[in-house]
Order: sequence, then structure tokens, then C-alpha cells
Amino acid sequence: MHGQAENSGPGGYAAARLRLLNEKARSGPPRRSALAGLTDDWLAGLFAAGAPGARGVSLVAVGGYGRAELSPRSDLDLLLLHDGSATGAVSALADRLWYPVWDLGLALDHSVRTPAEARRTAGEDLKVQLGLLDARHIAGDLGLTTALRTTVLADWRNQAPKRLPALRELCEERAARQGELQYLLEPDLKEARGGLRDVTALRAVAASWLADAPREGLAEARSGLLDVRDALHLTTGRATDRLALQEQDQVAAELGLLDADALLRQVYEAARVIAYAGDVTWREVGRVLRSRSVRPRLRAMLGGGKPAPERSPLAEGVVEHDGEVVLARAARPDRDPVLPLRAAAAAAQAGLPLNLHAVRRMAAGARALPSPWPAEARQQLLTLLGSGRPTVDVWEALEAEGLISLLLPDWDRVRCRPQRNAVHLWTVDRHLIETAVRASAFTRRVSRPDLLLIAALLHDIGKGWPGDHSVAGEVIARDVAARIGFDPADVTVVATLVRHHLLLVETATRRDLDDPATVRSVAEAVGSPGTLELLHALTEADALATGPAAWSSWRAALVADLVKRVSAVLAGQTPPDPEEALPTAQHERLALEAVATGAPVLSLRAQTEPAAEPSDDPEPLGVELLIAVPEQAGVLPAVAGVLAVHRLTVRTAELRSLDLPDGVDGSVLLLDWRVAAEYGSLPQAARLRADLVRALDGSLDISARLAERDAAYPRRRGVVAPPPRVTVAPAASRHATVIEVRAQDAPGLLFRIGRALEDAAVRVRSAHVSTLGANAVDAFYVTQEQGVPLPGEEAVAVARKLEEALRA
Repeated sequence: MHGQAENSGPGGYAAARLRLLNEKARSGPPRRSALAGLTDDWLAGLFAAGAPGARGVSLVAVGGYGRAELSPRSDLDLLLLHDGSATGAVSALADRLWYPVWDLGLALDHSVRTPAEARRTAGEDLKVQLGLLDARHIAGDLGLTTALRTTVLADWRNQAPKRLPALRELCEERAARQGELQYLLEPDLKEARGGLRDVTALRAVAASWLADAPREGLAEARSGLLDVRDALHLTTGRATDRLALQEQDQVAAELGLLDADALLRQVYEAARVIAYAGDVTWREVGRVLRSRSVRPRLRAMLGGGKPAPERSPLAEGVVEHDGEVVLARAARPDRDPVLPLRAAAAAAQAGLPLNLHAVRRMAAGARALPSPWPAEARQQLLTLLGSGRPTVDVWEALEAEGLISLLLPDWDRVRCRPQRNAVHLWTVDRHLIETAVRASAFTRRVSRPDLLLIAALLHDIGKGWPGDHSVAGEVIARDVAARIGFDPADVTVVATLVRHHLLLVETATRRDLDDPATVRSVAEAVGSPGTLELLHALTEADALATGPAAWSSWRAALVADLVKRVSAVLAGQTPPDPEEALPTAQHERLALEAVATGAPVLSLRAQTEPAAEPSDDPEPLGVELLIAVPEQAGVLPAVAGVLAVHRLTVRTAELRSLDLPDGVDGSVLLLDWRVAAEYGSLPQAARLRADLVRALDGSLDISARLAERDAAYPRRRGVVAPPPRVTVAPAASRHATVIEVRAQDAPGLLFRIGRALEDAAVRVRSAHVSTLGANAVDAFYVTQEQGVPLPGEEAVAVARKLEEALRA
């Protein structure tokens, strides 16, 4: 077979390559360069053996290999270039080159072309042209390679006004498909926005001579991503660019990093530098191309000459110039510490980008603001935060040059910090800015929009510290708010908002809102109607900025209900005792029918939220499922199991015994649940009732049905979920013991919980189910058979048994 002689023995390429990759002392750029050099020598030897003294033919490395960026499992991108004089000999030479590469199991991207064919293909295929821009001679006729490089570069520069917009569109399509590298938990180091492909695109822009990327930090960012890719190839043994979750710890160890979080943070930092450089560069390309298209028409109209772009004042020391925000000629960043915030606020309000050179000039002359900040600085920060979507790009421009860290030193701890929760779309720092953007839409709903915006910016600032981020964040927020210049009363409100920013949504989805203790505890934590108003707006902004799984009409309705109840308590009203709640006429009708038939009866009724506008359709909140069952054992797991079999998701569940009218024998258990279909339409009530009858009499094996359904779907490889955790919530209710279950969400989870609680001989009074992404957080209000809370030790024992059952 071709190439066996070259590959065999300790002196062969394969052995030398293996030794190089196993050298721990040599890594990063030196190893990539050495691997490229070693491969060059091997291929040059193969070339010389196949075409001794050949003229009119050369071997050329293109793409990543052309840049001498060979990772352990990189493709070899090769072009066999010839002048067309001896195609038969060239074909034989190609075989002598390609087969040894394949024999070693190396990936090969190869082509055989004349210079004319290479130019024509590059003109038709942008990716081919980008690869040829990095062409590098390996062996053969150097003049042939040099001529092609010169011609390809000339073609690229001549065609740049047409080809650069196509390249930008290619980058945008790839970003839309692959996402942003700086926020992904399993990023593609090459294809995602801010990845290695974008660096290649920036090199192509620079080669066009139309614009150039900001150089500061770009080479280091690119090298950092290549280092991660090298480690990924070595640990997996595969040619992959996707940094999968299960491989991140190994890759981090290969790079000498503390853990997977440190690895992701390093990747995010690099991606942010590259993405920002891309934004600046493509903006400059657009400006240059617009300028070129406009100038001929202006010269024709004005008789020649170059009109100076207008400079429109935006704020003191800040002007708009050619579609960007720049500094006025008289601006003095070294004497005006508020200038960065003033320029940023003006840019965000105008919806314009901050000019790169203006930001760098401000950063070079910037100095820390005095503590507390001047009133103007505080107002400019609030204006920036309240500007909506344009705030994101302006904030990133300030952050890229270190101005945010100067203004808010605590920001460094959350910068590029990953959030290992599939519900979150963003890193911690970007999530904070997204929350401020969302909160800016709610400033008309609150009496103190300034406090809402600052709390939105700071609500997760504690995630950079050990322990409960809400507790740590309260301390940091108090310090930052005081430094920004808020008075002590406002500082206390901001600190309270940060400390309790999860209170409303967690209480509304996990606690019994009919329990007076629930409402009173929230009222005590919040303290005043004004703070409650702000917390309500912050809760919605935070959830909307987290991701689509964190907010829904159902959650919004529950939170609004809780806020209404807490408002009443803060106004001096006493919440009604749930024991005093009277059954409705529908409850009594279902109960009497259940007693008369000796079987469960049920009703399904869709619930909707009132439309925001009269012309809108009501928004569905789910379906109310009312079930009346003659009191007996096993009702909770039976109902939960039947709903799981019918693919119905339970959102809330309330269970209680119903006192029947005098003269009616027996007792009835009433279940008032909110459910939603996973997909498709709801099942018919008659089918649900029939299956419930079978589940209660034992003729329907719920466990077997759920197991069959699980077996029908192949298990996907993925992250191993953390084990379930079951705890007793202290002092959560006067009427019941509250047991919290945190587990991986799965079909039949509520059925398993209900069965375990049934085995523990406790009564479930109500259940409050909350699912965020793949995580279920459920709260169960349980009592003894007599209807009183469990003693402390018994409650802990029940929680322990439930946890053991879920882990089994």
C-alpha cells in the first residue's frame, strides 16, 4: 500500500507525530507550529519521491493548515497545483500524496487544479477563496504557488466591495444557526459567533485593505480557542469542535485549569473579544462601502470635492458623526469622569454605536468616580439602563475597554461567568443587562423606576461569591447603591429587592396561597407596598431575561395573585383562613354524584387570562381538572399516574376532604388541579375517568404503562442529572408540614412521589408543582391522618424515605 515505508519505524512521520502530541512540555502555538512543520517535511518527502525535479507543479497548504494551525485531529487542507502540461503525471502524483494520508487515518480535504481553475472556483465559492487567502507553499514549483497567491489576493481586493457583503451574510447565517459562543453551555469553538471561523473572516477583511479589526487581544483570543480545541482533540481522540458538557472537566484538566467553569469562562472571554472585534470591523466595512457608493454621486452634484460629514451634538462632549457616537473635539476625558456614562447614555438613547476610538480615548483618560457619585453620573447610568435594547451593545463596548470594571469593580466577578442551568440563556453578566433591558419596559408601572433599574442590574451580582447568591448580593447591592449615591432609605429598598428577587415566583409556584402563613411571610419580607410593586416588576423582568422556560401566563397569573393577596395584608386586611373556605356549588354537585355512584367523577374546564386588548384572543393558562372520589387510599398516585399516562403536565394540585350535607353518608376527597397537555389536544373526560377507575381498583398498572413508554424512546447521551433532594421547609405553614422535592423532571415523577407519600401514611393536602427546564421543584403540604402537621422528627423521616424512593 502507498506510503507504508514512510509511516513505519520509529523515525517515521506517524511515530514522530505521536511523540510530539505526547510532549507535555510543548503545547499551544509551539506545538501547532511544530506539528505543521513535521507534516510539511513528510509531505515534501512524499512529493519529492513522486515528482523528482518536477516543474509546473506544487503542493500548497490552504485554510487552517496554510496558517500552520494544526490541532491534533485537524484536517489537512491541500491543493495540488499544476500548469496543465502533464495531467497524467499529476494524477499519479496525487495518488502518491493522498493515499499515505488516508492510510494514517488523517482527514484530508484535497483538490487538484490549475491556477486558472483555482481562480475560477474561488470566484464561484467564497469558502474556497477564503482558504486560498491563507495559501502556503510546501513543495515543488515555488513560482507557481507565489503567482497564485498574488493573483488570488489581487482578485480578492478588486472584488471586495461585492464579496465582503456576501461574507458578512455568511457569518450572520452561521451565527443564527450555531448561536453565540460566549453564552453556550456546549459551544462549537469553530462555527459559533465569536469562534474561529469569525477570526478567519476578520483576516479576510484585513486582506481586502478596506478595513481592519481591532488588534488588541485578538491574537490572544484566537490562540486561546485553538488551545482549547487542541485539548479537546487530545482528550476525546476525535476531530470535534463542540465542547460537550461531559468532556469539559477533562479538557480543563488538560489545560491546567481549576474546573469546567474556569474553562468556559476562558472560552467566553475569548469569544467576547472576537465577537466585539467583528461588530466593530463589519460596521467599518459598511461605512466604507456606503462612502464609496455615495461619493461619486455627490461629486457629480457638487462639481467635485469631498463633503465633510456632519457632527450633530448629542450631549456635552458627545456628538454623532457618520452614524456613530464620537467625542467632541473639545472633550477632555481626563478632566471629565462622567464622560463615559454621558457618552454611553447618549448613544443608547440615540440607538447608535459607540465609536471604537472614542471608547478607547475615554478608557485611556478615565479615572474612578468619587464616592458617592455625582448626581449627574447616577442619572446618566439610569438613562443608559433605561434605554432598552440599545443598552446591550453600548454596555459591551464599555466593557470591552475596561470601563465597566472601573465604574463597578464588583462586575469582574460575574463577567463571563457561566450558568449551568439549561433555563438560562446567558452568562451572569449578560443576564443582568438583559434584565435591565426588560425592566426598562416596566418603568411606567412603578413609582420608582430608578430603583427598579438598579435592582435589575444588581439582582444576581452575588453569583460571583460563595453561598446563597441572594444573601451575598444583598451586601454587595447595599454597598454599590450607596456608592452610586442613593440615600439610605433607597439603599435599603435596593438591598431588599436583591435579597428577595426570587421570593414572589418561588412562593407563588411552590406554596399554598390560601394559607395565611404564606402571605404573611411574604408581606413581612417585603415590608411596604412600594417595595412590593418594585419586586413584582423585577420578578417579571428577571424571568423574561432568563429564558422562555422561566415565565409563562400561568406563572404570571400565580405571581399576580400572590401580589394581590400580599397587597391586602400590607393594607391592613387579614387573610381568610383556608379552613373556613366553603365548597362551591360545583364542588358539592360532584361530591354528591361521587357518593351516589361510588366512583370518581370529574370535569375539565379551560382557563384563560383576559386579553390585553379587546381585539385579542384570551391567552390559555391551562385546564382546571376537578375530581371527586369517595375517600380511599391511593388517590394521589392514581390520579397523578393516569395524568402522566395521558401526557398531561400537572401545575398545581389541591386535595381536601369535603364535608357532605346532613343525611348523606360517606366522605369525599376533592381534587382541584391545574393541568396542561404536553402536546396535542386534551383527552376526553370520559377516558380519563375510565382509566382512573381502573387505576383505583388495580386493573390498570400505571408503573408498567410508564415503563413501556420510557422503553419506546431510545436513551440519549447527556449530562448525568444530580440526585433528587427532599427537605422540610421550616415554619412554612401553621396547618401542614411542607416537604420540598427537587428532582430531574420526568414523566410519572408526581406518580412516584404520590406513591411514596402514600406508603409513608401521610395525607397530602395540596401540591404545588414548578418545572424550570429539566428541573422540577415541587412542594407538598402534608399532615397526619388527624389533619395536623407532622412532628419534627417524623417530618424529617418522611422526607428521608421519599428521597430514598426517588433515588431508587
